[in-house]
Amino acid sequence: MPLTPISELLQHARAHRYALGYFESWNLESLQGVLDAAEATCSPVIIGFNGEFLSHPDRKLTERLGCYAELGKGAAAGATVPCGLIFNECPNDAWVRNAVLAGFNLVMPADAAASDKEYGRRVAALTEFAHRHGVAVEAEVGHLPAGTNGREHGSQLTDPELAARFVQETGVDLLAVSVGNVHVLIKGEQDLDLERLSQICRQVANPLVLHGGTGISATSLREAIALGVAKVNYGTYLKQRYLTAVRASVAVHEDNPHELLGIGGDRDVMIAGRVAVRDAVLERIGLLGCCGKAK
Repeated sequence: MPLTPISELLQHARAHRYALGYFESWNLESLQGVLDAAEATCSPVIIGFNGEFLSHPDRKLTERLGCYAELGKGAAAGATVPCGLIFNECPNDAWVRNAVLAGFNLVMPADAAASDKEYGRRVAALTEFAHRHGVAVEAEVGHLPAGTNGREHGSQLTDPELAARFVQETGVDLLAVSVGNVHVLIKGEQDLDLERLSQICRQVANPLVLHGGTGISATSLREAIALGVAKVNYGTYLKQRYLTAVRASVAVHEDNPHELLGIGGDRDVMIAGRVAVRDAVLERIGLLGCCGKAK
């Protein structure tokens, strides 16, 4: 089926009190693994790619954004469950605009280095542009800490009043919040500040988003969804599982390269990665309450 408008996905999620999962992809195998799990559980899903990574000036080779857009749209067209397609967390406004024109139906400008005033101005302009093209916008108030090897840095919790003003002034469709969730938490899990989240929910009518889903405890996640969180992002643990599977696959001695790449058998590295992502998504998607909601 074609991409489902984000507004429809969110409306259904809020009406039936579940959260959409955004399980981030980085290539064809990871994308197919996400869809395998979504279809197996009959779950609406957000698919997409990381805009900060793809647009980063230090990449060895420049990425072709249109290829990723067509890959996502093609995946959704062949899927049996409703899909949205996000260009996630991009600090480069030109790339965000190009993502809108390329066919993503949800974009997220995100720039932790910008001041609140500058970020709000840019988000308002990008939202106006995106809405003219029928594309939804997600933005963030507050900053998630980044956790690496158990250490965290850069936290700025979301202020409920600031969040309400930001939504009103920018016109964004979804708001990502910082309430104890952590980006790239390699080890362990944490509980959320549910009181702060509740305060935000009382002041912001828009659907809320939790990034850093990998490190959120199951109990906190369920309570957050009950409060009104409508989208949860996952990325870190998917890549962890993917790398583990691929490393094990390439460690097997095999002289025939076709057995390891493209033939689709038990030894195929690409299949190993796809299956690892599928199984990783299956472990978490049930927590969101979305299973069976695509019927």
